[in-house]
Amino acid sequence: MKCLTNNRGEGYIDVVVFVMAVMLCVALVIKVVPVFVTKHQLDIYANELAREAEIFGRVGQETTLRATELQVQTGLHPLISWSKTGQIPINQEVTVTLRTTVNIGLFGNSASFPIELTTKATGKSEVYWK
Repeated sequence: MKCLTNNRGEGYIDVVVFVMAVMLCVALVIKVVPVFVTKHQLDIYANELAREAEIFGRVGQETTLRATELQVQTGLHPLISWSKTGQIPINQEVTVTLRTTVNIGLFGNSASFPIELTTKATGKSEVYWK
C-alpha cells in the first residue's frame, strides 16, 4: 500500500515563517536603536553643560546659552535641573540632571509607549571667586 502523504511544498512554509520572524526582529531593532542613540546624545549634552559650568564657575547665562546651542544641534529639548545656581566656588561640585521622554512605537500608535531617559553629569568649578 502506498503512503498517502505528500511532503511537497513543506519547505515553503518554513521559509515564510523564518522570513516573518526575521522581519519582526528587524522592525524591533529599527524602533529600539534610536532610543540608545538619544540616550548617548543626552549623555553628551549633560557632559557639555557640566563642562561649561566648570569653565565659567557658575550656572547662569553661559550655561543657558550653551543649552540653547545644544538644543539646536541635537534636536533634544530635555528638562534641565542643576544642583546649584549662580557662582560656584573653586573646587565645588555642581551636578546637572537632564530628563526627556522618547516614544517607542512598535506597531504604529497602537503599541506606542513612552520611555523616560535621565542622565547626570558632575563637574568641579575651575574659577576662584573673590
